[in-house]
Amino acid sequence: MFTPEMMESVKKVEATRDKRMGMEPRRMTADEKDALLKAFHPDYKDAAFETIKIGPNKGQKAPAELVHLLHSNSRLTKEKIDLQKIDYDVDVLVIGGGGAGASAAIEAHEAGADVMIVTKLRIGDANTMMAEGGIQAADKENDSPAQHYLDAYGGGHFAARPELLRRLVMEAPDAIQWLNQLGVMFDKDETGRMITTHGGGTSRKRMHACKDYTGAEIMRTLRDEVINRQIPVAEFTSAVELIKDETGQIAGAVLLNMETDDYLVARAKTVIIATGGAGRMHYQGFPTSNHYGATADGLILGYRAGVPLLYQDTIQYHPTGVAYPSQIFGALVTEKVRSLGAMLVNRDGEAFMHPLETRDVAAASIIRECSERGKGVTTPIGSGVWLDTPMIERIGGEGTIEKRIPAMLRMYLNYGIDMRKLPILVYPTLHYQNGGLEIGGDGFTKGIHNLLVAGEAVGGIHGRNRLMGNSLLDIIVFGRNAGKAAAKKAKDTKLGKMNLDHIGEYARMLEEAGIDTHDQSPLLLPKYARHER
Repeated sequence: MFTPEMMESVKKVEATRDKRMGMEPRRMTADEKDALLKAFHPDYKDAAFETIKIGPNKGQKAPAELVHLLHSNSRLTKEKIDLQKIDYDVDVLVIGGGGAGASAAIEAHEAGADVMIVTKLRIGDANTMMAEGGIQAADKENDSPAQHYLDAYGGGHFAARPELLRRLVMEAPDAIQWLNQLGVMFDKDETGRMITTHGGGTSRKRMHACKDYTGAEIMRTLRDEVINRQIPVAEFTSAVELIKDETGQIAGAVLLNMETDDYLVARAKTVIIATGGAGRMHYQGFPTSNHYGATADGLILGYRAGVPLLYQDTIQYHPTGVAYPSQIFGALVTEKVRSLGAMLVNRDGEAFMHPLETRDVAAASIIRECSERGKGVTTPIGSGVWLDTPMIERIGGEGTIEKRIPAMLRMYLNYGIDMRKLPILVYPTLHYQNGGLEIGGDGFTKGIHNLLVAGEAVGGIHGRNRLMGNSLLDIIVFGRNAGKAAAKKAKDTKLGKMNLDHIGEYARMLEEAGIDTHDQSPLLLPKYARHER
């Protein structure tokens, strides 16, 4: 599968392997990291950002693709929606069928609420399903939530909201036990003790995994629990606008049946946005590891209703996306591959960075290697660097790859590449939405009553960069908490007459700002088109 030129580079990687086995590249200083990020990380590329001209974040920067959606018209601007014809009437409406949405629905149901999930694809079609490497929790003797906090706070450039990060790390051990009791099959040793490993930026081994199927295993378990509890799930149904009442509190959502194009009205005493990320927006033309429906819908819904965004200008580019072959271009190569011993090396076989630097630093290092230094490996579809996977078997013994990362091994074998014998090519891929809607520690949005957010649609939990394993953790911690809080709030909520007045107000702001894109948002699904010659 590799070209002759690529195989020449492979020989250099093999020739330097013995020397690299006995060394560990030094970690960068804080000043070196800052300089590297400013020079090469996509978040610092001014031309890729535009100014938001209306709404709570007016005057702030965001990726141009997201600003375009924020400046677009509502899908309902010219529609006549009869809000008196109520199709669903529940206590708690969960928008999104991934890990955060499922966790929220389970806990709301446990609290006695009448809850339902709406999701534009199927339940489980989410980034949760695609997460591989693990979930963090400080539950071993040599670790503590305080140490977990320090790692995550520093890794996020000291920008995380303390009340959110504190909740994340303090509730992590309980989240692991909750999943374990639900039936998640974590990796354990012969005594039944959970096996933990390092991740980038962690000072302790606190990564709990299910081989490299961690997200899929968690999602399988949560989905089964939702089904077993007979929680209603409306699949292929998108939320296209939130509904308010005359007091301004959230009172439900207008839904779109993706198969029939019919609009439906869901009345709810509380609403939880759990719509996930934005990878399918392909910011700056990057490939993505995200699932098909990751188009920032929740950010648009919340923002149009008046919820401010936080850190919307920060995106995580996972340093190791597949750079070759083309069939899996952009797919995630879990950080676990590096935690098991694989080293990042350039075309000459040189290790150019510590393998467990934080994700933003690692991504910027790879981009620098391929651009300024000119030491990337040229492929028929671009460039990348080698991730020297055969080192894993040298360090851990024969069979380690098949035992610890079987999904990764199988994915590459499908295309004739045996990662036990050959290194693999990687380049940064659009992976995670660091920013999102602003919430308080209880999960409720700022200034808009009865609306909660959980999962990747939240801004502030991780600051301006996220450590591996903290996203699977935040969907559980904040999903569960949102479900509990929503159920409790619903008991005391009385709804008034429903309206969509905020849509008209938003349209007025667009007009006053001289904005007319002729497009609609939320996007719902990416716009991929085949251009025939």
